[in-house]
Amino acid sequence: MLARYEQLIASGELVEDRDQRAAAARLDKLQKELEADRPGGRLGQFFNRTRISPRGVYMWGGVGRGKSMLMDLFVERLKISEKRRVHFHAFMQEVHERLREARKLETGDPIPPVAAAIAKGLRCLAFDEMVVNNSADAMIMSRLFTQLIKEHNVTVVSTSNRPPRDLYKDGLNREHFLPFIDLIEADLDVVELDGPNDYRMDRIGGLATWHHPISKTTTEKVREAFFKLTDFRPEDAEHVPSAELDVGGGRKLHVPKSLKGVAVFSFRRLCKEARGASDYLAIARTYHTVFLVGIPRMTKDDRNEASRFVTLIDALYEHRVKLFTTAECEPEDLYPSGDGAFEFERTVSRLNEMRSQEYMALGHGAVQ
Repeated sequence: MLARYEQLIASGELVEDRDQRAAAARLDKLQKELEADRPGGRLGQFFNRTRISPRGVYMWGGVGRGKSMLMDLFVERLKISEKRRVHFHAFMQEVHERLREARKLETGDPIPPVAAAIAKGLRCLAFDEMVVNNSADAMIMSRLFTQLIKEHNVTVVSTSNRPPRDLYKDGLNREHFLPFIDLIEADLDVVELDGPNDYRMDRIGGLATWHHPISKTTTEKVREAFFKLTDFRPEDAEHVPSAELDVGGGRKLHVPKSLKGVAVFSFRRLCKEARGASDYLAIARTYHTVFLVGIPRMTKDDRNEASRFVTLIDALYEHRVKLFTTAECEPEDLYPSGDGAFEFERTVSRLNEMRSQEYMALGHGAVQ
């Protein structure tokens, strides 16, 4: 893998990056260990129960640091058939479906047989974007991954935007999740990619973020930005994963498209439905980029929608979330009259600032 990474630098397809090189070297070492550690024959199968799998890797860092690129390169170059690369959201959806089916059998704890089924014929499980944003996932992950790693010798490789200790931070019943963090730190090498460059932003630099009016053309431009940010294949658009986001009080918010820290919502879902500050804060803390589509021109009768929109934009702005939109008009014309129209002017100012390259270059997170 490292040789291929160096070829990409030599050809000018990648820029020399110290952290990326260190991560590539660690993945190269893991590749060699997995390829050398092939179970062989009946004797190897007999002793497979006690075979210790190579240590996995947990790569974390800011948006656009090249984590997914390195993951793809590792999986592509890994010359074993017992490997699987999957987006973390999609994997957890599969796990919950398997658990539902296992519970129907009423044969006791469903996690061991589900882990065994997942691990069958698998030696390396590679996740893109490990993020935990609901209690249902958090409650089972420690036991599930202990089974996969300790009982079935599956080597786990993962990317994430967050260090292990920040996973599911402030989440409901987080104490049940802490053993999973301990497992990561004990059984995976944590590799940080912490350079200043956002290589993904290089690809979308100069792209407009506010698109109006709402049309097939503007929708296509926003769609293009989504696929550039997520590295997802446009031809596979129907399979972009969704998510269920904990927003407090035992409530969940359905995220129609959720991938690599990027979320897609409609204005109707976020501002026409009854929502509050906790919903918007959960979104702002979880996602570095939000696509909000279908923003209408609001009248004086839409004061509730306008008020929710103000609260949403405040949360996104204060957490430096990047915003891509389709709207009927420019921000100045969104809510020209009605209760709160004067206060709405601050939102207009923030929306215009969020379109600037200076704002787009800011890192995700609450302003201290």
